[in-house]
Amino acid sequence: MTACDDVEMSLRVLIADDHAGFRSRARALLRLEGYDVVGEAADGASALSVARRLRPDLVLLDVRLPDVDGFEIARQLARDDAPPTVILISSRDAADYGGRIADSGAIGFITKADLSGSSLAALLAPGP
Repeated sequence: MTACDDVEMSLRVLIADDHAGFRSRARALLRLEGYDVVGEAADGASALSVARRLRPDLVLLDVRLPDVDGFEIARQLARDDAPPTVILISSRDAADYGGRIADSGAIGFITKADLSGSSLAALLAPGP
């Protein structure tokens, strides 16, 4: 596989989080891991708009956004034709959200502290 093939095969990611510092750190980390960060959004309305315009493969979506929570954004994206894969993120633990993660249509959840290329790959890996 050539470097060009690697770029063509990398997942296109949208980062939706209201903290610019986190978006910047996540973008740098994901790019180092070979992901193609194609956009960012600071609130739910922007996340929907940017996701529908850019059609990323993956949306890394904060649970707590200033205008609407990430669970609702994930549900709305799941209803789109060819929806992106959604992974919810938060500084809080998954247990704090009960069944809301599973009900959202997201494929999983990662705490912001645990975000890494390997944690994403584990969620994105095909099941048994």
